[in-house]
Amino acid sequence: MLCALYDTKPYDREFFTRATEGTVLDWRFHEFRLNADTALTAQGAAAVCVFVNDTLDRPCLEALAGHGVRLIALRCAGFNNIDLPAAHALGLTVVRVPAYSPEAVAEHAVALLLTLNRKTHRAYNRVRELNFSLNGLVGFDLHGKTVGIAGTGRIGRATAQIFRGFGCRVLAYDPVPMPEWAEAHGISLVGFDTMLAESDVLSLHLPLTPETHYLLNPETLARMKRGAYLINTSRGKLVDTTALIDALKSGQLGGVGLDVYEEEEGIFFEDLSAEMLLDDELSRLLTFPNVLITAHQAFLTQEALTEIARMTTENLIRFAAGEALVPGTVL
Repeated sequence: MLCALYDTKPYDREFFTRATEGTVLDWRFHEFRLNADTALTAQGAAAVCVFVNDTLDRPCLEALAGHGVRLIALRCAGFNNIDLPAAHALGLTVVRVPAYSPEAVAEHAVALLLTLNRKTHRAYNRVRELNFSLNGLVGFDLHGKTVGIAGTGRIGRATAQIFRGFGCRVLAYDPVPMPEWAEAHGISLVGFDTMLAESDVLSLHLPLTPETHYLLNPETLARMKRGAYLINTSRGKLVDTTALIDALKSGQLGGVGLDVYEEEEGIFFEDLSAEMLLDDELSRLLTFPNVLITAHQAFLTQEALTEIARMTTENLIRFAAGEALVPGTVL
């Protein structure tokens, strides 16, 4: 069965090629993203495999269906970039990878905070220039601090447990709380406002939905503890970037670590080192000494990439054989 894989990077080729050796699957790798304008390239493929910045709106889905595509495999957990009602109406099957390595993202969230707080990135650059001064590198102990976890799915739970290991007081908020898990790990379930008011560090782990869009906005950022640190490894549009910049300028936020950004399209996953960055808000964020940004790499571990390729490949093989798809992966 021919499968077209879009937004391909070298690591995608490596892990997906390895996962499909000796199977009935044949890959057609494309470096460009899938959208209504590029959907023609799926002709002849029974399935397409896409990532977070591919745009599967109704025009794209109609084109895919017209070219004979029957399955859409998201090699990620999020699915806000696909028009699901349109896909279902067109008879397209949609699958995702709901859990690949929660620890990968959780550990990256903690790494962002540790690097930002202890200014490791700045110290590294100084030492390479033979500047061994410690001025301006003062951080704070995580031990004893209050950390808020917004969202207690697999990644949020893994992050909370890591912070408990640091000796932090952990507050967790989720629309669907998990009291047994919280009690077992010494974590306090609280309301959203309580978490904002009491957290020295707030880490976001919620999906992007109409209810969570701009969850952090001028009003909610103002309710956070002054000087708190914000970490977002979830979805960029959970945070209003304009309001975020204002909170940094006023000192309402003491530091921000981002692995996601609300306007990633055309920026993240690309090498723009020889070009001018045209996104004014991202450019402004990059000027703050207390902001650390990585380009959506929290998932990028060998274990996560292996599981993403394995789960996606298994669904494709089952689909080709007319078998039931992996439980919990069908949208």
